[in-house]
Amino acid sequence: MKNIKFLIVALAGSIFISCDTEEFLNPLPDTVVVVDTFFETDADVLAGVIGVYDALQGVNENTETNIGDFNRGVQFEHLLTEHRTDNTRNATLEGSKSDFHRYVVTANNVESEDYYQSMYEVIFRVNNVLNFMDVADDSNRAKYTAEVKFLRAYAYFNLVRLFGDVPLVTTVLGPEEDQALFTRIDSDLIYEQIIEDLLEAANTLDNTYKSRASQAAAQALLAKVYLTQGTNYVAAQQLCESIIGGQYSLQSNYYDVFYNELNNEIIFAIQYLSGDANESQSFSSEFTSGVRAGREDGQNIVNDNLIADFNMYGGIRTDISYTTVLGSNEVAKFLPDGFDANASPTPYGPNARNAGNDYIAIRYADVLLMHVEAIMGQSSETSNSNALNSFKEVRDRAFPDTAPNIVTSVTKEELLRERRVEFAFENQRYFDLVRFGVLDAVLSAHSDEMGYVYDPRKALLLPIPAREINLSGGLLTQNPGY
Repeated sequence: MKNIKFLIVALAGSIFISCDTEEFLNPLPDTVVVVDTFFETDADVLAGVIGVYDALQGVNENTETNIGDFNRGVQFEHLLTEHRTDNTRNATLEGSKSDFHRYVVTANNVESEDYYQSMYEVIFRVNNVLNFMDVADDSNRAKYTAEVKFLRAYAYFNLVRLFGDVPLVTTVLGPEEDQALFTRIDSDLIYEQIIEDLLEAANTLDNTYKSRASQAAAQALLAKVYLTQGTNYVAAQQLCESIIGGQYSLQSNYYDVFYNELNNEIIFAIQYLSGDANESQSFSSEFTSGVRAGREDGQNIVNDNLIADFNMYGGIRTDISYTTVLGSNEVAKFLPDGFDANASPTPYGPNARNAGNDYIAIRYADVLLMHVEAIMGQSSETSNSNALNSFKEVRDRAFPDTAPNIVTSVTKEELLRERRVEFAFENQRYFDLVRFGVLDAVLSAHSDEMGYVYDPRKALLLPIPAREINLSGGLLTQNPGY
């Protein structure tokens, strides 16, 4: 799949020309498409579909170091998520990347701006492909449409959770329609579009791929959307149950989840290729700290309170999740290509800054624990046998020596803690804290412990990038607190 993907991306790259920064959210059609008839065949449309994944993949920061001019896709996501929780922090207080863990991000933060723009680049590419969908073969049109709509929903779900009300753009806009690019739309309407796109994807796609959109990926993401809204727990439960017992399963060896790529636990992953400057990622190397491997190093330094939870509740996940190198606690889940600091002759392997570790977006363990969450609903605990079975499946993998482990009930606090140690460093913690309604309580206590100045408004939402507000002439408004 990787080799096929990269060949197609090379073709897709000819569709999208680098655009002027002032046209980033929705480059005008004549600056992006070489000619209106470029999409002339089904193969052209497929290349455009694959080009959307390339936007999610982003540009390796080691390859292009100017962070103001390149889309990093999901490669900065740990800063906007993990660093804004009690899980991790930056090793230094210098630079814009250190602002996230101290809750002092400003509207001029370049990493936050890049992520905002990257998600809109995904959305633009989707809308552009949909504009040419009549060129596709009849047998593929519905599938291609559903696939890119899943990706649009994925991008909007990230945007609405991190930035709140954002512009909703579902078509390619002409030069006289740019107001839509800068009009913030109520989050409820954004969620309506996300649900509509995911329902179409879930009802149309099959489960052929793990590195492309699938029915199970759409079902799992839609379940999380419903849980985030907190209004449709029954539907979330049903969606999880449509996946449970199917072709996906937990890896018995937790290590294999992260280093045996596209394994049976993976539902959707964004792929990278080791050693290829154009198709690799650099975030794995930035997680190193004791021995320098990345350009900056020391991102995602593990906080002591997370280590305490690992010691109590991590089981076999602990040693796979983090490691200590020269006195520094660093992420082990995404060691570059699986190489550690002792790799010889080069610490962290020959391609540390051009690593091939996939970004795991959705995996089966998440479905199992969402199943518990959906059954629990607004209650503080559950003893439902179906929920307990799903919870025990994750717990038994973590503690095989005592399996089957006895679990008679699960509280919301226990479920949140289980999710913390299961998904640490996978950019889930921030969204979990918001969904469970404890973001303010957890982060205010964490800030007191760490000596940070905490503003709950800044913890809940990131700022709308100042650059976008300036381009809008003031039409685009700012979030509270910024």
